[in-house]
Amino acid sequence: MLVKEPHTRFFSATGSPKDAELPADPYKYQYGFGNHHATEAIPGALPLNGTNLPQKHRYGLYAEHLNGTSFISSREMVSNIWMYRQRPAAVHSPLAAAKDESRDPIEACFLATNPRVVFTPLPHTWGPLTITDETKSRVNFIQGLNTIGGHGDATLKEGVAVHQYAFNADMDRQALVNHDGDLLLAPQQGVLDIKTELGNLYVKPGMIVVLPAGIRFSVRGAAAAVPSNGVSTTAEEATATTSGYALEIFGTHFALPDLGVLGANGLAHVRDFEYPVAAFDVEPEPTQTAPPWEITIKLSGRFIDYTQKHTPFDVVAWHGKYAPFRYDLARFGHLTANVDQLDPTAYCVLTAPSKWPGVSLVDFCVFGEKWTVVQDTLRIPYYHRTMATELCGVIRGQYLGSVRPLEAGGLSFEQSYMPHGETYEAYVSSAEAEHVPVKVARDYLGFMFHLSSHFAVTKWAMDKHPDLRSKRTTRYLGLL
Repeated sequence: MLVKEPHTRFFSATGSPKDAELPADPYKYQYGFGNHHATEAIPGALPLNGTNLPQKHRYGLYAEHLNGTSFISSREMVSNIWMYRQRPAAVHSPLAAAKDESRDPIEACFLATNPRVVFTPLPHTWGPLTITDETKSRVNFIQGLNTIGGHGDATLKEGVAVHQYAFNADMDRQALVNHDGDLLLAPQQGVLDIKTELGNLYVKPGMIVVLPAGIRFSVRGAAAAVPSNGVSTTAEEATATTSGYALEIFGTHFALPDLGVLGANGLAHVRDFEYPVAAFDVEPEPTQTAPPWEITIKLSGRFIDYTQKHTPFDVVAWHGKYAPFRYDLARFGHLTANVDQLDPTAYCVLTAPSKWPGVSLVDFCVFGEKWTVVQDTLRIPYYHRTMATELCGVIRGQYLGSVRPLEAGGLSFEQSYMPHGETYEAYVSSAEAEHVPVKVARDYLGFMFHLSSHFAVTKWAMDKHPDLRSKRTTRYLGLL
């Protein structure tokens, strides 16, 4: 059934009309990580008869192909999408450098030759990213994205970048397309209402969303301030800051970790990953006086713009595997043990493989409420050194017992091979505790970006971040 969504002015492949007020989640989804999905907002918009490229589409749509992997790839690895849209994406004005070159650049090169990044063994902690401009200027998602650091180089198709974002304005007739890599967003404050070429996703704090490279998208945050009755009552609510974290990977794509001896079940279930259904904007025919759409390309950490008269969100149907998706972290199946401890990667939601066989580029691990039942062993994270770099963030709750002064919305960094662990007080408490089964991390949700590499910190994060915390709260004093 064809449905017109009254509050967003698009047609969607949904099952029933929506109320004019914004519900808890206004969109429909398809399910299954890595599935070959097929969806159409108008019945019959997907071509039949074994072809992806009909000579003449029945609705006059244009077929467009997007590859997320090289043509010569194994059937297991190949990932692409066929879209059927009202106008080709190639119809646009000439490209031009982005207007705002005054802000610190988004970084995509983390080689030692880049003077804007530093490799340091010192730990760092940052508080939540906020909009500090005293004029209360309007900042959209593109303008509110700031790089903390990373590894490798986007142009070499190998590496990662870690960002924080904070914005208080919607992307109005504007879309972003990231040519550098896939982008994982983890909102901490405010809801992300994301429109993509392939459909729409509604991402609350406690969820993540992955936006593949090359797919155009637009981010709204206005829904973040809308109360349960669906009506925003004050100007302050309507302009609330939406903030969170972003993990960007170059030259690879996220995958589910192998389960090995766990068998078929555990960790994140394939069926809990949600993909959008086809949806397209309904706009009048473009005129000379109509405001254009602005498309911003992110390439090698720089922004390039072009304009077009028609909406980029005009895909009526699509099929394939290369698509954005969301996942609710509350559905993650935490593991437990009765002796000793599990490594942090036992809580891995997604992993990104590196070019080295059997070695991950980065693992995204989540820590939430679970039972602790181990006997006669320390239950807190032990003192350790590792070749991996750890970046930890908090979605909600309080990070207790750590030497890191970390709070919800903040981010901490420990360089590879540097010794670290919990506080001496936490050690004593755990060593003397009576071991009975107990549920830990109540009302808490945190994560770790676990990188198999050294990590370069940007000069912006070291010198200009609005909430740079002391490099270390010295709480090992009981051991000195």
